[in-house]
Formats: sequence, C-alpha cells, structure tokens
Amino acid sequence: MRSIDVVAHVLPFKTNNYVVNELIDWDNYQNDPIFILNFPQKGMLSPEHFSKMAKAVDAGADTATLRKTADEIRHQLNPHPAGQSHNVPEVNGEKLTGAQHKYNETMLFFPSQGQTCHAYCTFCFRWPQFTGMDNMKFAMKEIDNVIAYLRQHEEITDLLITGGDPMVMKASVLDTYISRLLEADLAHLQTIRIGSKSLAFWPYRYLSDPDAEEVLQIFKKVSDSGKSLAFMAHFNHPRELETEAVQKAIKKIRATGAQIRTQSPLLNHINASAQVWADMWKKQVGLGLIPYYMFIARDTGAQEYFGVSLHRAWDIFQRAYTRVSGIARTVRGPSMSCTPGKVRICGITEIQGEKVFVLEFIQGRNSQWAIRPFFAKYDPKALWMDDLQPAFGKEEFFFETELAEMLLE
Repeated sequence: MRSIDVVAHVLPFKTNNYVVNELIDWDNYQNDPIFILNFPQKGMLSPEHFSKMAKAVDAGADTATLRKTADEIRHQLNPHPAGQSHNVPEVNGEKLTGAQHKYNETMLFFPSQGQTCHAYCTFCFRWPQFTGMDNMKFAMKEIDNVIAYLRQHEEITDLLITGGDPMVMKASVLDTYISRLLEADLAHLQTIRIGSKSLAFWPYRYLSDPDAEEVLQIFKKVSDSGKSLAFMAHFNHPRELETEAVQKAIKKIRATGAQIRTQSPLLNHINASAQVWADMWKKQVGLGLIPYYMFIARDTGAQEYFGVSLHRAWDIFQRAYTRVSGIARTVRGPSMSCTPGKVRICGITEIQGEKVFVLEFIQGRNSQWAIRPFFAKYDPKALWMDDLQPAFGKEEFFFETELAEMLLE
C-alpha cells in the first residue's frame, strides 16, 4: 500500500463503498480492472518521478514540501492536453474560464459545484481539476454568461455539462442551471448533454439518494421541453454494467426520455482486449444504451501506464467491431482527442509500397477538416497523434499551417 500512498500524492485518489463492495474482486484485487481503475499503482509514475515523491514521503516532509514536490512532477505530466487552454471562449470581453468551445456545434460548461466525482478514475485526463494546481481548473458558477455566449453563437446546438462530474451536484443546483437554460428559450440549442461516471461508480444517485427523484424529474423536464437530453455515460469495463443497482438506474434514466450514450478510453491493464470491448458493447445494447466512442488514452497523467499503441488500438477496435451486430456499430473509434480535433484511426494499409495509418477527423477545430482522409507513416510504437509523421514525403499534415495560425489568435 506504500505505492498507493506515494502515487496518490501526485495523482488524485478517491473511491467509495459501492466500488469497493460491489465492483472489485478482492480475491484477485492486484489484477482486478476496477481496483486498478480506482487505486493508484506504482507504474502510473515513471521510476524517476516515483523515486522523487517517495523520498519526500519517506523523509516525513511537511505538507508544503510534499505539495511542491508533487506539483513539480505534475507539471511534467502535460496537465492540460489537447490545447484545452486555447478553447476558452469570451463574451463581451470577459473570458469564460468555466467553459470551452473547440468545435462549432458543441460548447462545454464546467459548473463549479460539479468539479469532483463520486470516485476518481486513475486514467482521468482531467486530473488537474482535483489537485488544486494553480490555473489548472475549469469552473464557473454563473450560467448567465454562458447563456449570453450561446445567444451570440447560434451555430452551437449542443451544450455539454461536464466536470469533474456534474451529477455530484444537489438536484436543486442542477435544476437552477437547467431551468435557466430552458427559460432562455434558445431555439438553436437542441441538445443538453451531461457527461458523467455516476452510473458506473454511484448508481444510487438515481435510486436512493435523498434527491434521486428530483434528479430524474429534472431530466424529464428537459425531455418534456422538446430538447434532447443525452446522458454521456462513462463505462470502462463490463463489470460496471452487471450490478442490480446500475441496471435499475439505467431504466429510471431512460424512462425520463433521456438517451444514454456510452464512451471509454482504451486502457492497458483494464480493457485492452477485443473480447472485453465486444462484451461491453453487447451488454450496453442489451440495456438500451448506445455505444458512442472508443478513445485513445490521452497524452497526460499516467499515459505510459495506460497507453496502447495506435496499431494495437486499431486491431482491438476492428476485432471487437466484427463481434457485434449492426445495432452496436454506432460506436466510433479508436479516436484521439488531440489539439487539432478528434482524429480517428480508420485503418492500416499499404499505398505505393509505403505502410501507412489511414486517418480522418471526426471533429476538427475547422469543421471543414471532418471526414477528409489523410495519411501518416506507419509507426508500431506510436501512442498519440504527436508521435506520427506525414506519409509520402510530405513535410506536414494538411491542417498544420492553419492550426498554428488558430493557436496564435
């Protein structure tokens, strides 16, 4: 347990009794995917970083020294991947530090009361939200500026309420945000999305929490208003779908008229298996859920521990995809949410004697980049977009010059 203590000084650690009592197989906890998903492992830090933090812990360093050591390590772990700091919108000359607008049609909103979770995923790319690092946290209490921005940007059809996890908020707080959005009568805003891990880590939020019924009524209010409520559920392993509690919670949410879509990164040590993904998608479809995304583990935090090569990622996706019926093939991936956009690996092939990755944008900072095939040199060790080089002797990918200009603005 010393390793957990050392790593938890750098990467956030939090779990709960549902995860501990109902999801983890304690007879085989060291290899259990849910244990690894919740409890920090030694390999999640490089040997250099682990040694540095361990020395401070073992020396009995004071709180300030431990924090300074941890922050020095954290700043080397790419705390804001995918150019997130470039996604902050402005309205009337004021930066909305609790919002992001990267893609034309979708805006992200980070309510300050939702900047924690029922339990923390060890792979989480938003880990800086939970460590208190200066200038590393997106959060905003006021919805009025968000509404003002939405009025000025009629291209936005979807607002994603995210965190942390917005479902840690009390129903009364969530209702304030939702009611203000609905009362604003934004005709172009068609869908309210809620990004949450609560179904997997605390399904009692919709069953027995004191305000569970109020939460469900808020969901129903969105559906009754004529707007779509999309519950973006994070499930990383089939085990999270097997308990009676989660299955009852899913039924209750779907009964409000909400649609539940599912997504997860592909994670070494947790779900890096075609059969695991095929089983997960089949279980999701059987429960009325819509498989949505398989992501590549982002280049942040413990990426080296969780990362899967792009070649292996595509192979796992392809083999899992062929094991499910068409109704589960709504899923897209494997996808990298990187600085230019969401880049999907379409395949690996050979063109004019050169082995290449075939890529396309699902979403781009410029919407015109979408669904435009492009090619990268095959690299069996590549884990992320930044590891790839253009194929066929080209000096840069087609979007790079325009992207550089965007990031200077």
